[in-house]
Amino acid sequence: MAAKEKLEAMLNVALRVPSIMLLDVLYRWDVSSFFQQIQRSSLNNNPLFQYKYLALNMHYVGYILSVVLLTLPRQHLVQLYLYFLTALLLYAGHQISRDYVKSELESGYEGPMYLEPLSMNRFMTAFIGQLVVCTLCSCVMKTKQIWLFSAHMLPLLARLCLVPLETIVIINKFAMIFTGLEVLYFLASNLLVPYNLAKSAYRELVQVVEVYGLLALGMSLWNQLVVPVLFMVFWLVLFALQIYSYFSTRDQPASRERLLFLFLTSIAECCSTPYSLLGLVFTVSFVALGVLTLCKFYLQGYRAFMNDPAMNRGMTEGVTLLILAVQTGLIELQVVHRAFLLSIILFIVVASILQSMLEIADPIVLALGASRDKSLWKHFRAVSLCLFLLVFPAYMAYMICQFFHMDFWLLIIISSSILTSLQVLGTLFIYVLFMVEEFRKEPVENMDDVIYYVNGTYRLLEFLVALCVVAYGVSETIFGEWTVMGSMIIFIHSYYNVWLRAQLGWKSFLLRRDAVNKIKSLPTATEEQLERHNDICAICYQDMKSAVITPCSHFFHSGCLKKWLYVQETCPLCHCQLKNPSQPPGLGPEPAQQPNPGAAQNTVHREAAEPLGVEQQEGRDPGESPCDSGKGVEGPGAQEHAHDTKNESASLDCDSCPSEASRGEVIAERPTGVQEESGSREQRLSVQI
Repeated sequence: MAAKEKLEAMLNVALRVPSIMLLDVLYRWDVSSFFQQIQRSSLNNNPLFQYKYLALNMHYVGYILSVVLLTLPRQHLVQLYLYFLTALLLYAGHQISRDYVKSELESGYEGPMYLEPLSMNRFMTAFIGQLVVCTLCSCVMKTKQIWLFSAHMLPLLARLCLVPLETIVIINKFAMIFTGLEVLYFLASNLLVPYNLAKSAYRELVQVVEVYGLLALGMSLWNQLVVPVLFMVFWLVLFALQIYSYFSTRDQPASRERLLFLFLTSIAECCSTPYSLLGLVFTVSFVALGVLTLCKFYLQGYRAFMNDPAMNRGMTEGVTLLILAVQTGLIELQVVHRAFLLSIILFIVVASILQSMLEIADPIVLALGASRDKSLWKHFRAVSLCLFLLVFPAYMAYMICQFFHMDFWLLIIISSSILTSLQVLGTLFIYVLFMVEEFRKEPVENMDDVIYYVNGTYRLLEFLVALCVVAYGVSETIFGEWTVMGSMIIFIHSYYNVWLRAQLGWKSFLLRRDAVNKIKSLPTATEEQLERHNDICAICYQDMKSAVITPCSHFFHSGCLKKWLYVQETCPLCHCQLKNPSQPPGLGPEPAQQPNPGAAQNTVHREAAEPLGVEQQEGRDPGESPCDSGKGVEGPGAQEHAHDTKNESASLDCDSCPSEASRGEVIAERPTGVQEESGSREQRLSVQI
């Protein structure tokens, strides 16, 4: 059953490809030049070509037939192709009869065939061919009335009955006329079939639009026609024909530079119409999807398909190619200019694919560095892919400088490639820090600050490049040629890549600065206070050799509390507001109303804000805050509970401790909102126990 479904899906695509090829040919067909060539040729006296409107009508009829073939249901499409195949077989049968009659007239022998070996050989060859044609026609039409397709055998039967050769010529013409009448009768009997199909299709379309709407209708047609695969197969057929036509006319092998030029010119030849351009767009999308899927499979193996069975990637690269092609008027250029411009566009697409590969690899590599996985093969795959993403963009930038004259757009491509390499360097640097921290007994100091500065430097460079692109686009719009498409692209680019990045980056900087100022304003605990407190940090579950004291008299590591304040300005234990650091310890305000957990998540964007809030800990309910463990709660029971869990907490893989929190910070690249408790302190304590 699965093989049958695959075969039907392949037929559904293969049988519709000729309709798109016909549309492509009709788009290339210049009716005016064709009519002028007909007037200069011997066909000028033919009444079919004496009037230009006939050629125009043929043009429009071709469009209608192409659309009908494209939108027919699969069952009717298969039936139509079977009818067409039967017509070709009947034509082949009459060609065999005509060639046989012609050869007999040339020989001039009218006696018995068994007396002449050559005549007997000609007869047997034609007779076997006619039998094969009749059998195939009856099988295709699924009928046992084989005599319906045997009219072209009449000349052979007449020759077997020793009919004169002049009469055999007349019989051959009669056979052709009889077959033509059969075809006309079949067409007349099925004359209302197209009308009935159109009527039923219109009725179904109206019902679908009334019930589900136009969008559902469009999605249904998109899925039934398998538009992306259909256009990709169409473009690959065009490209294969172009390559074949080149090598079939060349005797000498081409050099490497010649092959590269052949590759670019063949692609340029295969995107000279809107249909072929769409085919190239979908082909690039599928190639990008395959590369990204292979990248994820290389990093994670089969787990990549288990965690993410449908990767909705690759379409970004195709849309990028389509927008650039429309904006630059790619299909209107000559082949050489189109190949040159297409090479630049493909460089941009490759840069986008490399950036998408880095987006896949970055969290996986950092998660591998932050974990305690000692598999050398996993680390080798992660590091090798990062090295590839480090070297290849730099090599691509070098090739661009070698083969093209430098202008601003090429400078943007080079800048994007260099930024990709710099981001990979930052990822590898943080990965090395994680691995060094893994082999040390003590965490690296100020790990979160190092990570913040590394990511912040890359984001700043990326923002400056986006700003330069906008500035150049605005100058081209003002002093150069103005287009609606170019203005829309500049506006979208300015909003998403400049304004939003600047806004989010500034918000991240303000949040970080406020958190640092609040930490500096809090008093630092003395050694006597730490000994008297004799507890662990309620955020990271680690011993406190140094701590800060909140206005509500709770002790935390300064680094842990700073990352908490990136998300919200309340105490992690009692949720008192920390906006008033001048209030003496021990006289804390009343607990504030618990903030909305979703609001904490949306305070900082992933592009510019690296610090993390408190992550979910092992053994803690996802909806609880750090105080649910009972750490930091005054009283003998709390102290006893803290000592009982002290050794146990050392083995926890805490994402908010000075070392582990910074690891989780890079993996997520944005702060995670803290799920806060809603019950009383006794209920929270009982949940933890």
